[in-house]
Amino acid sequence: MARSLPTAVVFDVGNVIVEWDVRAFYARLIPDPERLDWFCREVVSPAWHFQHDQGRAFAETSAELIARFPAEADLIRLYGPRFNETVPGPVPGMVELVEQLAARGVPLFAITNFSHEFWPPFRAQWPIFDHFTDIVVSGEERLTKPDPAIYNLALRRFGLEPGEALFIDDRAENVVAAEANGFVGHHFANAEGLSAELARLGLLPQ
Repeated sequence: MARSLPTAVVFDVGNVIVEWDVRAFYARLIPDPERLDWFCREVVSPAWHFQHDQGRAFAETSAELIARFPAEADLIRLYGPRFNETVPGPVPGMVELVEQLAARGVPLFAITNFSHEFWPPFRAQWPIFDHFTDIVVSGEERLTKPDPAIYNLALRRFGLEPGEALFIDDRAENVVAAEANGFVGHHFANAEGLSAELARLGLLPQ
């Protein structure tokens, strides 16, 4: 028996719908490229930031980081209140693609690794998410991709059966985990490739 095609779409947010670039924000504050590289690698590192996605409060993580790098205190303190400046704009073509899907009545959802504190001010600046029925935010749930539990939670929250939704993410490990937990997966590279896949699945016109 042929497997039915997905009828809903579940997006990642950062580097799929919007760009996320911590270095671009701090480049305006740290003119020396070598120091900038060091700061983004060793101070506001991906591992440090991931704690926010896991649900930790910026007040806690920043205090710990300042204790390790007291000379960088002023720059560290800016990270939370100016987080929206780490989002330079939309990924090219993606706002238009979301609007096309919404116009066709395709149910839209998202699963994002995102701080519960940073999410509300970010969300307020991006009305494109008005098209989304529901969004699972990792920091609110204290579950992060690629933990199978976040995908299972999403299926329940979204009211979807296994195989009913296409999941889109720029990180291969998140796509693999989604495919193992009830989703059809697409490893995102750009809007053109995604548009072709959506057309192949019948979610957009050929």
